[in-house]
Amino acid sequence: MNDISGFEISTNQLSKRIINIKIKDNTIEKLIIPFKKFDLTAIEYKPFTRFTIAKSLDDLSQNQLSPLINKIIRERNLGCFIVSAQNKNSNIDDIFLVKLSTAIAHLIGNPNHDSMAGKFYARFHVKHEDKSDSYLRKAYTNMDLHTDGTYVKEKTDWLLMSKLEEKNVEGGETAMLHLDDWEHCKELFEDPIGKENFTWASPKSKNIDYKVEHPIFSSDTQGRAQISYIDQFPEPKNMKQGTYLQKLSDNLEESNQKIITKLPVGSLVVANNHFWLHGRKPFRENKDLSRELLRMRGSFFTN
Repeated sequence: MNDISGFEISTNQLSKRIINIKIKDNTIEKLIIPFKKFDLTAIEYKPFTRFTIAKSLDDLSQNQLSPLINKIIRERNLGCFIVSAQNKNSNIDDIFLVKLSTAIAHLIGNPNHDSMAGKFYARFHVKHEDKSDSYLRKAYTNMDLHTDGTYVKEKTDWLLMSKLEEKNVEGGETAMLHLDDWEHCKELFEDPIGKENFTWASPKSKNIDYKVEHPIFSSDTQGRAQISYIDQFPEPKNMKQGTYLQKLSDNLEESNQKIITKLPVGSLVVANNHFWLHGRKPFRENKDLSRELLRMRGSFFTN
């Protein structure tokens, strides 16, 4: 792919399916004024301001960024991109990254309300001690490959994760897997159990007071596999569903096609939630460990 105005575009070294988008220094400088026009309260309370900063970002690319990332995120052979600054920049702090993530998200779709945080995005820490009720904050436990939005009614077409801060960290690498690279996809996709309705619930921290029903596998318009799965939240109805889930979990975690990467602070990754799975490797134990992430997930624009 060719560079666009204000951005350097390249293929990721670990996977031809992931595109790197580097923001050039002068583009970062030009973003400071439009980003400072709205504080976080305005962005959280006034949804239209999110589109204003998204347009400011796209304008700096001569309106080339929006069609590029929309093409990447929807294209089956790709479906993922990583955005970061070309060089370290003192202007890039956590507030800047929240606004950058908001701008990127609003070029591809509408974020869902995040019930855990009570707004359109969530910020959360991973630390040494944890008393939560899900794997999300458990630093020393492997977070198995999964997709997002399995337990909510809203459609979840895409996921955005941004690394805001990290201190005293070893391990905790990001794991990713594209469905078309997974050795066991065909076998499990064609098993009729995977197309049965499963019940999906969530722990109290998610602030969701209902359960949903949907299959693990579905098909896109061309008959290709799509997946909606997380290991922690399904409630198997019988032995065949339980053993199917175990086989699915084992085959995902044992895959030799997983991409293991270390995303630097200040970077954000956006992936198609229908055919990319993601997870996290365990951290090495450290009582001073700290990582803060931002999460958005939502649906594509329909027009």
